[in-house]
Amino acid sequence: MSQEKVLQTLSDLGLTRLDTKVYIYLAKKGPQKGREISKALKVQKQQLYRSLKNLQKKAIVSATLERPARFSAVPFEKVLDLFIRAKLEEAHNIQIEKNKLLSSWQNIQAGEKPDTSARFMVIEGRNIIYSRIKQMINEAKDQLSLISTVTGLARADRFGLLDSDFKHPKPSNVQFRLLTHITKENVNLMQAILKETPKTEMRFEIRNPNLGLGLFPQMVIRDEEEVMFFINPKVDGALPEQDNLCLWTNCKSMIHSFLAMYEELWRNSTDIEKKITELKTGKATPKTYLISDPQTIKKKFNGMKQSSKKEILILTSSKGLIEQLNEISQLKKLAKGGITVKIMAPIVKENWEAMEQLSKVCDVRHVPLQYWRTIIVDGKYLLQFRAPSSGGEELGSTRVDSAFYSDDPEWVETMRTALLDIWSCAQPPSAKTLESVIGPYGSPLFPMPKDDLRSKLFYKVIDVKPPGTMKEKDLLNKIIHAKKTIPKDPFKDVSAGYGSFAVGLIHLPDRFNLPDMLIQAYRHDKQSSFGAGETIIVYLWLETPQGYSYVPVALVEDNPNGRNAWLLILRGTPAEKNIHTLKKDQIQVQVHGNTLFAGWTVPIPLFPENFILPPACMLFEGYGESRTSGYTLMFPNGAKCEMEDISFDAFVTFIHPATKYSAPGTDGKLVRDHISTNIPPGFKK
Repeated sequence: MSQEKVLQTLSDLGLTRLDTKVYIYLAKKGPQKGREISKALKVQKQQLYRSLKNLQKKAIVSATLERPARFSAVPFEKVLDLFIRAKLEEAHNIQIEKNKLLSSWQNIQAGEKPDTSARFMVIEGRNIIYSRIKQMINEAKDQLSLISTVTGLARADRFGLLDSDFKHPKPSNVQFRLLTHITKENVNLMQAILKETPKTEMRFEIRNPNLGLGLFPQMVIRDEEEVMFFINPKVDGALPEQDNLCLWTNCKSMIHSFLAMYEELWRNSTDIEKKITELKTGKATPKTYLISDPQTIKKKFNGMKQSSKKEILILTSSKGLIEQLNEISQLKKLAKGGITVKIMAPIVKENWEAMEQLSKVCDVRHVPLQYWRTIIVDGKYLLQFRAPSSGGEELGSTRVDSAFYSDDPEWVETMRTALLDIWSCAQPPSAKTLESVIGPYGSPLFPMPKDDLRSKLFYKVIDVKPPGTMKEKDLLNKIIHAKKTIPKDPFKDVSAGYGSFAVGLIHLPDRFNLPDMLIQAYRHDKQSSFGAGETIIVYLWLETPQGYSYVPVALVEDNPNGRNAWLLILRGTPAEKNIHTLKKDQIQVQVHGNTLFAGWTVPIPLFPENFILPPACMLFEGYGESRTSGYTLMFPNGAKCEMEDISFDAFVTFIHPATKYSAPGTDGKLVRDHISTNIPPGFKK
């Protein structure tokens, strides 16, 4: 079989003619840069990068984190397996001729060893994702660790993933572990899944985490080689319906961090059979039952609050917090009677006013988005139910379809312990909202040190174009047609930046020994004046001659070409002397849709105090309507920065895997599309 047959086969698998040529070239030549591929294949760069992007989406080509990136091809055997599984019907004939194809492939000139450098890759499409997971299962040598919801597990089963587990070529040598959260509502579905799994001698264990999985993404970890986790943003009131977007990496430090977090969850979990028995029989006392009538649910909810004598714990949603404001008169009476009321909910811009009013009569804390709503009274009575799938009221609402009630002492105490654990990691509401710090438009306005020449000249926000003034499509067209301009001197010539960034307020527990922080994460596109790259800036809440404010104290990046541009802004602050260039696998900022992931794998020193920000990661999930706005920042030295943004309010989650800490930030903003035009002092057009 000739090389043309291999080309034709790849084309039949969904690759264009150019895609197949690029793939074969990379597979046979080893890792290559874009310009090398373009020159060798005599292809224009625009066409080449479009092809490379298509190959990356299909998860058969990956790119390193360095700039310029080096592209590598997945071995041909894996490509065949990937597409055969993703398109079973279309690839039936290919499966039959697989051995012949591999034989022909071996006759093509041998290439170099596959690239093993640290890489990050976004994988789209449910078929491609599940096919990649199957590959991870088949390639597991020692251990495969998974986190999934029961519904996600059911979908995976329909794609044959469980069959892949049980048909592993060496099942006795590999430990398969699965964490999933079982409830009264999904226990029958879980039993049906278990009933369909074949009986083998393999080491396959399923456990239920004692504190649930609300703070952790669905993920797959293979040995200590690779990790893939879903990054679809959650929607308030419901779990994500589509599992069609994943972030994959083979970065060792990140794999070890997530594996340590997984081990902690695994240790604090219950065997699935025991958990099912508890739900089906052991806990099913006459006073543990489901309530399906909305009016009965509302009556039970109000009656539980009225009967309280010591303590009420409520876990609700952002909308549910607003609805608690309607019950503030009752809450005031409870507080006067010495009853402690603790409410946990995601605090966002829409419910900020409700939080402020409720905080006057009870304790309110900020927690991640939740699926189940819970109230526990005096550690004796529990009522739990799902949020409505769309809109509507929450606690006690006629929109609620069903609820789970129990006064079983052991079960209620277990749930109370879980809620108090969530409470201990939750954030108290802060008087400092992101808007109060940075205003509705610009970046943080930090005071300069008193002895600096610029300390008396704060930059101002001028020429504001409020949301609605600019059209989103006009800004996107401007980004698409942008041409790269390279300044000879950033202090004299105009430069431009394109990309995305996010900013979040973070308040960590006392054990971290860190003051309040504001963290910005940037992803710069290649058409930016200083090229593509990632940047993270850390601000600390410090005392200055002008009072407390967020002061930039550290900057880390992976592209030193833009250092002078940052110095133009950061001069006179602690961050000026605390800029660090990291390796490509030590910093990562990934953007997809309305979600931004930022992570760093090395400690970041925070001057001027002796603070250290440990390796961690953050997830920014944009919500609500987008806002298109423009404004100009006037700096103390006369420099200007013209800004144009498409932004969202964002829910922020801060994760420190080494200590298994995962909790929400106070407030956040995601700028999905961004243009900045930097104009030096005295520049005239």
